[in-house]
Amino acid sequence: MQSFAVLSALIAVATARTFTVTNNCAFTIWPGLFTDLNAGTVVPDHPTGWEQAAGETVSFQVPEGWTAGRIWGRTNCDFSTNPGPLSCETGGCNGGLECDRSSGTGVPPASVAEWTLDAGDAQDWYDVSLVDGFNLPMAVTMTAADCHVASCPTDLNPGCPAELQQVGADGSIVGCKSACFANLDGNQADSANCCSGSHNTADTCPPEGVQYYDYFKDGCNDSYVYAYDESSESALWTCPDSNAADYTLTFCP
Repeated sequence: MQSFAVLSALIAVATARTFTVTNNCAFTIWPGLFTDLNAGTVVPDHPTGWEQAAGETVSFQVPEGWTAGRIWGRTNCDFSTNPGPLSCETGGCNGGLECDRSSGTGVPPASVAEWTLDAGDAQDWYDVSLVDGFNLPMAVTMTAADCHVASCPTDLNPGCPAELQQVGADGSIVGCKSACFANLDGNQADSANCCSGSHNTADTCPPEGVQYYDYFKDGCNDSYVYAYDESSESALWTCPDSNAADYTLTFCP
């Protein structure tokens, strides 16, 4: 029985992927990690949130079959007096430093890297999503040379339109909200910006109907900008799972 357990553990290690998170920003960030447990039960054996200084790299193992997983960066955090979603100026989550495993998805605006490994079509799916808005540049690279980099390398904060700006305590722009999150059309339940209600299909929610779509897409062409951005063919990326690719998420690439 013991030898079987050891063999099982070795197989698990052999089929796991290595994920590396690198902070190339000139300041500390607090990455968050979340798995949608409604989509899958496989979770990485790693804290759901941690502090990462400028220049620091963190690596951990992610099992095959990780589904609807996401990693994002939180900025300007202080968990000592308010350990919850408002602990950070951007990206805060329920739970404080470690995000709650069932509800700690992160508060917009936040740039998000997303993965589903070994999806039903024998592909890894991955993207950099700005559907929740933007707070930090990021790029997803991998060890498979034939797979495309998903990225938002441009800092969208300085030129963020005034009605989308998230302003920090010092008055600087710390995030750029999506038109949906900013509720620019006044009704998030039936919104062309949110692709909701009467706009809840790709046909009824084209990109030209989403306010400031071009601002985000022009700045970060290889990212997922709104709910139906797959039509751009530069939003959702795939990599054959036969590559067993390891992934690196770099903040401020």
